[in-house]
Amino acid sequence: MNITALRPRFIAYLEPLAVACIRLGLSPNQISLLSVIFGLACAVSFFGRQFFLGALLLFVSAVLDLVDGSVARKMHTQTRFGAVVDWIADKYVDCFALLGIGLSGIAVITRFTPLPPIADWGMAGLAIIGSMLNTFIKPVVYAEIGFKERIGGKIEDPLEGVGFFGRPETIVVLVLGGLTGYIWISVLVIAVCTNLSALQRIVYLYHSL
Repeated sequence: MNITALRPRFIAYLEPLAVACIRLGLSPNQISLLSVIFGLACAVSFFGRQFFLGALLLFVSAVLDLVDGSVARKMHTQTRFGAVVDWIADKYVDCFALLGIGLSGIAVITRFTPLPPIADWGMAGLAIIGSMLNTFIKPVVYAEIGFKERIGGKIEDPLEGVGFFGRPETIVVLVLGGLTGYIWISVLVIAVCTNLSALQRIVYLYHSL
């Protein structure tokens, strides 16, 4: 069970925003591009240690990521290319945000002594690896096993509900960390939980296949 299971409920709350985007003449791919731009702005803010602002920009990026699919469904313009762009945009935003924190120079402080600056790079790197692998497992399964059925423009597969920590959880933790000032704790949580979640999916596939 993960936040992904609640995605339809979140999308329902954002219906008015989707309608507004349609009235503005924005296409789903343009909204995806806006999501990436806000993600890049988030990374720049994180790099400059403006973590509160970065968290707000990341939240906007995440909202736009939910809206683009809703707009595509309403306009009947769902395409396979659009689905691919959506995946790529998500990963760019995740990597931008985590990289921005890693480059910010925030040192990990322990009770006794600060760790060397390399810890910033190392922990952010682990978080990026976990985030990428946790997602990369799914297209590998699509290619090797052959899941093709689409519901609402998305390929449905057993991995959708497997893994306790996915992209939605990553975004929530980063936003909360930025708003509360505990951004480095957020990176630590993401580094550990995304990699454990990826392992959980691998174990699931081992037993099911």
